[in-house]
Amino acid sequence: MSTNPAGDVPVRRVDRILAFMSLGLLVLSIVSFFAIMIASAAGADMSTGVWPLVGVLVYIAPLVAFALLLAVLIMSFVRRARANRGG
Repeated sequence: MSTNPAGDVPVRRVDRILAFMSLGLLVLSIVSFFAIMIASAAGADMSTGVWPLVGVLVYIAPLVAFALLLAVLIMSFVRRARANRGG
């Protein structure tokens, strides 16, 4: 893979996709958290409908987002090491 004149490794499409998916999951988790707070204050029944899924999403989405971000970091470190080695 060729590098630009500044010596930086170019950002690949898969890196952007994983980074934006990670960011999107974090935003979705925060929005779900506030939705649960607002619905609880309004007296909604949290055991029926879509609320159990929203509740699980608050716990699972940050973990998946962290894993995606970790994958992006590992891939960029490996790519940078390969570029520095020349192969």
